[in-house]
Amino acid sequence: MSVSTTAQAAEVAVTDRVRAGPHGDLRVRVYTPAAAPVAGLVWAHGGAFMHGDLDMAEADWVARSLAAAGTVVASVDYRLAPPLDYRADGARPTGDGVRFPVPSEEVAFAFTWAAGPDGPAPDLPAGRWSLGGASAGGDLAAGAALRLRDGAVPGHDAPPTPRSVVLAYPVTHAELPPYSAELATKVAALPAEKDFPPAAVRAMNANYLGHDGPAGSPYAFPGGQDLRGLPPTLIVNSDHDALRAGGEAYAAELAAAGVDVMVVREDGTTHGHLNRPDEPGAARSIARVAAWLTTDALVGTAHEPPR
Repeated sequence: MSVSTTAQAAEVAVTDRVRAGPHGDLRVRVYTPAAAPVAGLVWAHGGAFMHGDLDMAEADWVARSLAAAGTVVASVDYRLAPPLDYRADGARPTGDGVRFPVPSEEVAFAFTWAAGPDGPAPDLPAGRWSLGGASAGGDLAAGAALRLRDGAVPGHDAPPTPRSVVLAYPVTHAELPPYSAELATKVAALPAEKDFPPAAVRAMNANYLGHDGPAGSPYAFPGGQDLRGLPPTLIVNSDHDALRAGGEAYAAELAAAGVDVMVVREDGTTHGHLNRPDEPGAARSIARVAAWLTTDALVGTAHEPPR
């Protein structure tokens, strides 16, 4: 099933599609450049697995900016986990929501649709589509990349492979890795509302899983998993951000698994800087991502076969 509404702004066509996803109707907002796109990106916004929508800057502004630079973007309105004050000890969820694997499967499904023959840019080869996300959406994108590598997408025996993976200040591990001395100094200076201490990350991730303890599935948190055969990956971390510990650790794990990886620390930024378009770091990060998606010389090769 597909229904759509269309608007036009800044030479980017914006269309809402509703697909029959693995867990019911799934809305995907498509941003199409005025000229023929040279690349495609399936994108998942952040929000601690429980917040966010397609109208937030981390979704809408990011997608419009990348579309204006030549990439057709499919922004995924995945289902959210129950709201939780994860910074409060012993807090309980305060509403309804879904748990893993629902959002993970929805993001993987959205990629198979976008890169397939019925996707939003049928003239764009499947091999030109990348997969990405920010913060918790980065975890969903990285986990979906593992699903696609393993063929673990419901209803798809041989799903397409992303050209690359793009992660912005991602959640990557069930437990936040230790800080370096340099990062610890910056984290210690953060105000409480901008900090993500290990206990808070643990509570946020447990809320996504629906339980405390090990994730059980390699697709819940890609950090520490078998990463062989994944596509080339760009990781843009925020500078003053506890979650940079995970982004940097995941980059090292990718490299150790033989995956081409580029990792950047966006100077002077705090977590979620793509959600604040007026900050200089946001514009720099968009330029980096746009170049990565549209310039073949920046992206490496998927060297090793899938495990």
